[in-house]
Amino acid sequence: MLLADEARSYFDEGGRIERESLAPMTRVAFSCESLKVTTRLMHVIAWLLTQRAVHAGELSPQQALEPSRRLGEAPVTEAGLLDVLPHQARALVASSIELHRRVARLDEAQAGGPRAASPARSMLDRLATAF
Repeated sequence: MLLADEARSYFDEGGRIERESLAPMTRVAFSCESLKVTTRLMHVIAWLLTQRAVHAGELSPQQALEPSRRLGEAPVTEAGLLDVLPHQARALVASSIELHRRVARLDEAQAGGPRAASPARSMLDRLATAF
């Protein structure tokens, strides 16, 4: 929630002067990125509210796995675009991307999605097949 508040404050107020100093096409990109940040954060917040509902007994764990209650897809930010944005905008974009990635891993794990193989388990499996 703190990140959402920081993003709202920056894109609505604080970044206005920085936005005005940008070239017209970069200004459009800046506005698009602010929408992408908002989208990522709203997906995360909705997912967290679903988890809260499960823990409160308002939803079953199975209901939380319905596609409409899973974490939404994150809009993609072009890496080259970040270089032309003001520092604080870049930091907010990067933070929203990282937060969405972290929550996506939780969502995937909860749904029983692909998990990274444990190096220790991999070694034990290789030893077991060798003998």
